[in-house]
Amino acid sequence: MNRTLVLVSALAAGMTSAAGMAQTAGPQSPEAASTAPSAPVAVHAVPAKIAMIEYEQVAAATNEGVRALQALQKKYEPKKNELQTLAQEVDALKKKLQASSATLSEADRASQTRAIDVKEKQLQRDGEDAQTSFNNELQETLGAVGKKLGPVVIKYVQDNGYTILLDNSGQQGGLSVLWTQPGTTDISQAIVDAYNTSSGIAAPAPAAPAAAHPHTTTTPSAKPAAPKQ
Repeated sequence: MNRTLVLVSALAAGMTSAAGMAQTAGPQSPEAASTAPSAPVAVHAVPAKIAMIEYEQVAAATNEGVRALQALQKKYEPKKNELQTLAQEVDALKKKLQASSATLSEADRASQTRAIDVKEKQLQRDGEDAQTSFNNELQETLGAVGKKLGPVVIKYVQDNGYTILLDNSGQQGGLSVLWTQPGTTDISQAIVDAYNTSSGIAAPAPAAPAAAHPHTTTTPSAKPAAPKQ
């Protein structure tokens, strides 16, 4: 994600503004500096106007992000169904073994147990591979939206006079806002609206709800939560 760029750019904008204010007094000539009595320098505190955003959730909640996530879900639907079928096979084999365990010979019981173990390992391996692949594509998808989202965020905070921008996406290694004082504004929804307007991408149709599959071991379908209103 372009989170670091967003934070640095926003802070840099605030610093540039402060530097401009400091320069308005203009330089003094050496003669004036030597003759003027020294006086305490007045320091004027600039009130901070703080904005907060859930950056990754915002990228996912834009019309472009929702459309991209729906396409990704559709791409992985066949693999999800394949995993569900394999999970059902493993479940059926376990039930069969349990039902006939008393009448099976030791050799047959061991053979069926090995067959179940092979399928379970295949299910775990395929599920982990699918989840890893899905997560990588998910990050790439949101990253592509996030790169285009950055300029919209910067323009919004500059136009609205914010001096500090905090990212509350909650990712490991990033900023996690646990408490804010009154006056901190969550601009997540405002950014979603601004990006949708600038991109010109219409809201996609809602995706059909998936049928419940109680035996699914892995479901590569994680979607970031929508931003807070």
